[in-house]
This record gives sequence, C-alpha cells and structure tokens, in this order.
Amino acid sequence: MLLTISTTGTPERPATDLGFLLHKHPDKAQAFSTSFGTAHVLYPEADADRCTAALLLEIDAVALVRRGKGKGRGGAPDAALAQYVNDRPYAASSLLAVALGNVFSSAVKGVCAARPELPARALPLRVEVPALPARGGPGLVRALFEPLGWTVAVEPVPLDTEFPDWGDSRYVSLVLESRTLTLAEALRHLYVLLPVLDDAKHYWVSDDEVDKLLRSGEGWLAGHPEQRLITNRYLSRRWSLTRQATERLELVRLAEADDTQVEQIDNAVADEPDPDPAEASDGTGTPQARAAATTAEAGVAAAEDAETAPAAEGTPEAADAPGRPTPLAVLRRDAILHALRAAGAGRVLDLGCGQGQLVQALLKEPLFTEVVGVDVSMRALTIASRRLKLDRMGERQASRVRLLQGSLVYNDKRLKGYDAAVLSEVIEHLDLPRLPALEYAVFGSARPRTVIVTTPNVEYNVRWETLPTGHARHGDHRFEWTRAEFRAWATAVSERHGYDVEFVAVGPDDPEVGPPTQLAAFTLAPADGGNARPTTADHERKREEKAA
Repeated sequence: MLLTISTTGTPERPATDLGFLLHKHPDKAQAFSTSFGTAHVLYPEADADRCTAALLLEIDAVALVRRGKGKGRGGAPDAALAQYVNDRPYAASSLLAVALGNVFSSAVKGVCAARPELPARALPLRVEVPALPARGGPGLVRALFEPLGWTVAVEPVPLDTEFPDWGDSRYVSLVLESRTLTLAEALRHLYVLLPVLDDAKHYWVSDDEVDKLLRSGEGWLAGHPEQRLITNRYLSRRWSLTRQATERLELVRLAEADDTQVEQIDNAVADEPDPDPAEASDGTGTPQARAAATTAEAGVAAAEDAETAPAAEGTPEAADAPGRPTPLAVLRRDAILHALRAAGAGRVLDLGCGQGQLVQALLKEPLFTEVVGVDVSMRALTIASRRLKLDRMGERQASRVRLLQGSLVYNDKRLKGYDAAVLSEVIEHLDLPRLPALEYAVFGSARPRTVIVTTPNVEYNVRWETLPTGHARHGDHRFEWTRAEFRAWATAVSERHGYDVEFVAVGPDDPEVGPPTQLAAFTLAPADGGNARPTTADHERKREEKAA
C-alpha cells in the first residue's frame, strides 16, 4: 500500500524542508521493520521547487495471520484462504496508519530538533492515497476531511474496468490538498481517519486506544461535526471506550469554549471535602460540578455554593436563628429529601453528585436502598469517595452506593430502572440549546418514576445585598429563570414525556419575588390500567431498542 506527501517551495523556503520535518533524508531510501511487514520511505522527487515523500508498506500476509491469531480483519477465520488472500497488502488501513505513526513519530508530534521553527509552519500539502477502503463512500470521505480544511478529490474505483456494468467497489482514490495545515496536523488527521474509513482494525482495541485517539485528535476532533462516528469507528464500536472518549472530548470542548485548561474544568473542586457540609455546602454538591456531571457542558466550579437565604420577617428561620439563618444549601437539601420520601423512592440517582453531599445524606436514611452518584469529573468522584469513606465502609452499607462517571447529554443504559433522579442546581449551567438533550436523556431515556429539579429564582436576586444588579449568582450560570419561565419549561417537559409536575418553594417565600430556589417534582403519570401513558419519547425509545 502506498501514501505520498508532496509540498512545493521557493528558494527562501525550499520544498526539501519536508525532509527535516519527516526526519528522513531525501537522498536516502530507508526501510523500517514492523510486526506485519516492512515500511519503506523514499523520495520520488526532491528539489527546492517540489518534494514528495512516499511511504510504501509491504505486508507479510503470513506474519499478519500469525500475529492476528484468527482475530480481526487480518486473520478473519471465515475461510482459510481468505486469511492470506485479501485486500490488506494493498488498501490503506489501520496497518498504514500504524506504520505512519511509527515511521514519522517525530513529525506526528510536531518535533524537529534541527529546525525547531518548521513544525509550526503551514505548508502547501498534497496527500495521495491510491487505494482507500471507504465504508460510506465518497460522501463520507468528504464529510470527514473537508471540515478540517482539506480540498478533497475522491474517485470511486470500479470493480473491473473491463466490465463497467459491475459498478464501483468500496475503494476510492483520494487526493487531499491544503495550504493552511501544518504537516503534524495532516499526519494526525490521516492517523485517525484512515482506519475510520476502513471501519476495521488489525489489532485488538484496548483501553489505551482512547488516549491515542484523543492525543491524535487534539485541536480538531472535539469540534468535528462527525465526532461521534469517528469515535465509534476508531474504537471498533466498543461502547464503554466510546463513552469514555466522548466524555473526555466534551471536557476539551468546554475548556476551549471557556478559554481555559481541561484540568481546570475537571479539577476545579476543593482538594478535600468540607468538614461540615451541613454548615456551608449544598446537600447536592458543587452546582457547577453537578452541571458538568449530567451535561458535560459546564465543568466543575471552583468553590462550593454556600448561599445563605436571608430570612423574611415572620418566618421560623428569622425567629429561631440566634446568629445567621439556615443556609439555603441546607434548605434545598432538606426539600429534596422530603420530596424523595413523599414519592416513596428507594433507588435514587444523584445526577451530578459533585463531592457527594447528597449521596451522604441519602445513605443516612434506610428508606433509600440504593444510591448512585454520577459525575463527569473523576476528581470530584475521588473526593466523594473519600467523603463517604468507601474504602472503610461496611459491606452492607457499601452495597447501597455506587459512584459512576457519566454525562447526561447522552443516553445511558446504566441509569434506567431507578425510582427517582435528582438534578439540583444543574440546568442553569447548561447552554439553552443543549437543554433538549438533557431533557430526553433524563425524562425520555432513563425515565425514573420521579425527577426532582431545582434551580435559582432570578427574581429573588434583588434580595441578595452583595449581588450586583444584573449579575447571576454564579459566573458559570448560563441563564437564571423567573418563576414563570421555570414553570413554562417544566410544564412543557411533563407534557412531552408523560409526567405530572408540582412546584415547591425552597427557602423564605417572599410575597413580592418568591423563594430563592424553585423546585419541580415530576411524577410519571399513570394511565388507565396503572400504566404510564405513551408519549412521543416512548415511541422513539422503542425504535432505539428495536434498532439495538
């Protein structure tokens, strides 16, 4: 199989600089041994005006079969002869991608010790792949490469030129051209997308493939319109790996959108849990952490939400508090626990568990037989684990609790079948266009009997003396709703998914602006015969199950 990379130059910037970038001298033909054959690098042309490097891969069919041991495309056991006579020696595939990554490893990393300024320079590039298997046809080839800045020329290869009526094969001849990309970017595109188009790999896909994908996809994969297809195919449709990669890519997208580092998005929680969560923290954990856990859209905030609701005159809080009134975080947690008890929930999801405050409170009550905390941040989950003392918890208590990494902008089979789910101070951290994805993942796919949603009441913000006019309660809030807006959204959600909804005031209910926090308790609505009435979401879910 063959791949060529060409560039043009000027006397000031000769095309032969390609040799420095690839770390391969244009005057030499070099050979490199691989586990499945030999990779040759040679330069058909090399002068100041134009330089072309060719990667020629000779496949040892016997070695490929022995290494594959009957697994994968290289050693498919469907027929003894097919193990040795197939397209692997000729068509660009994961074999070529691996050789490309190994032979041009420094170029892929963007490293050039001899000429450090070269890797960052965009080049006029032309890449040719004469035989490329493309499951999805020329349309998919364009959909994958054009968003990355390539001009794509792709031609189907006929099955037999002597018999045009037979039509085209699944192979294409590909030419890519760009003047805006660096060589390292071009090589990383090829490393990922060649096996994606082939939709097969010659080796077992293990956990470290996620790291390889994210490393090679840095700077382009998170925002690619075909990200899900690329991730799914590259990881050979292994659901657990695809999910892991998707969640990490969401963190990358968030970091890019917020002009910050991924580590700040994932790790922006306190190193240790607060010693007394009842005094200064929300029973539901860091609001921003909860948002990121269930949406992978907001990330984790740098500090706990330690709101304290000013007690209105005549309220028990004002009458009983010798010092400061009860923190709103505690009132919110207590309201959630009351709603869960009233619903008779036994198995509860804390979606966006943050540092595990609500999980901790739920475990104190025997009524809740199973508690699952979900968060996108592994750091937050580690802190939650320490807070809950999982390593020292008794076997019986430990059987009641699980901590999962996950994102609720995607349907998750692990979250189905629970009595209740809590989304406390989550939705306001999500961009409004992403709310429908969160809505369907919770109400349409996971579909617990009860869903508890809390969110700030923006009308109450005028009662916060330290909050400047027009500012949100947290810098990460994408919106804050009035009571009417929250009720309109919750009512529409309940109608779309077959739930009844009730609204509860959390904190002092000011006669003019209402409570500081608003809570909606959704209950799956029964129909005649005791079954929930079918909705559009039910029909969509059934179609998904049939397709699966």
